[in-house]
Amino acid sequence: MSQWFPKDQIRDIFSRSMSEMYRQEVPQYGTLIKLVETINREVLDANPALVAELERSGELARVDVERHGAIRVGTAQELDMMRRMFAVMGMYPVGYYDLSMAGVPVHSTAFRPVNDAALKQNPFRVFTSLLRLELIENRKLRERATEILAARVIFTLGARELIETAESQGGLTPDQAHRFVTEALETFRWHQQATVDLATYQALCNEHRLIADVVCFRGPHINHLTPRTLDIDEVQRRMHRAGIDPKAIIEGPPRRQCPILLRQTSFKALEESISFDGNEEGQHSARFGEIEQRGVALTRKGRKLYDHLLAVSRERGSAPDNEAHQVRLVEVFQAFPDDYATLRREGLAFYHYRAAIPTAAVATGADVETLIEAGALIASPMIYEDFLPVSAAGIFQSNLGDCVRDEYANQSNQAQFEAALGAPVTDEISLYERRQQASLEAALATLE
Repeated sequence: MSQWFPKDQIRDIFSRSMSEMYRQEVPQYGTLIKLVETINREVLDANPALVAELERSGELARVDVERHGAIRVGTAQELDMMRRMFAVMGMYPVGYYDLSMAGVPVHSTAFRPVNDAALKQNPFRVFTSLLRLELIENRKLRERATEILAARVIFTLGARELIETAESQGGLTPDQAHRFVTEALETFRWHQQATVDLATYQALCNEHRLIADVVCFRGPHINHLTPRTLDIDEVQRRMHRAGIDPKAIIEGPPRRQCPILLRQTSFKALEESISFDGNEEGQHSARFGEIEQRGVALTRKGRKLYDHLLAVSRERGSAPDNEAHQVRLVEVFQAFPDDYATLRREGLAFYHYRAAIPTAAVATGADVETLIEAGALIASPMIYEDFLPVSAAGIFQSNLGDCVRDEYANQSNQAQFEAALGAPVTDEISLYERRQQASLEAALATLE
């Protein structure tokens, strides 16, 4: 038995502690959590078949604990240390997201658990963006931002020491693990005192509000946390009634019988009072609450079809409200099959496989389709654990004053991001492929 405290448990403690900290910092997030819990309970009470499926797939216990957060860092050194910090919690960089495509000067990855056991224990993930200072055309402003970021240290001495301890000895003891969570949380805490004067803040805001949010504060305060809902349309409808101001539209695919990928909405960023150097006072908005509804992960073929249909919808222009936007999406997405059997047979989505009946009832050499039809093999949709760049950019824009800069577009540079990260990112679709194949091989071995 290992003497080290399990990484999955460190992640679980950390995510719950961060949620509690964020509730205290942003009380409206607590209101959002209660609303989502109420709607999830109503959905489950009205749908016993869904409860049974969630129980079979191991998803039911994850509904209420599932969260993701988002942060933004300013330098390669910060990103590299962030990678090392998350590794202590069993979270690794998965996926590369280029948000410059939507006029936002960052590129990103998601730190998350990667294997089935870890995901079932706690799937907490943190969408982490690196500011791209090279996209700031104003040389003096770029140099000033670089100077400010170079002077700050976003990790406590205790956190840095415990990261190095975990790396050198292969893990943390229970006492070290709990101290690590306490120290790590300080990196993500909100501070109302900016590190710059008001004029510098305003100059950076004029370039892009996200740049000011990253550069002008002591660290990468968590800018949102996200509960998982089973009915995001109902959450969107009820937010106003709960005293929450929602963003205009739900991002991602439309409502379907068989949900795919990820749908997201949020309440708008709060205006918060900030003290600047020189005893000046001002306002800053960055922190908000987000809601997600997750569906089945799509294969490369499925993603190609999804991206095509989303592009068709976007080419038709913006809709006046969420209802009109969803009507248009539903119309366009008629071309995407909406039953799980077809999604599986056409190779559009990923599945977990498990054996269902004893060997004696299985014909020797039967193929996968025959085994499924015979009830010997069960295929369950594999939940999408990652993000969508267009949706992420839409959330960012709605909470940063809808600011879009066309000159940032088409600046994808995964090699640059990975050099800053200090490691390659895992291709998320390859990861789903491996998980599906491993589950199929294990199920077939059981049936031999």
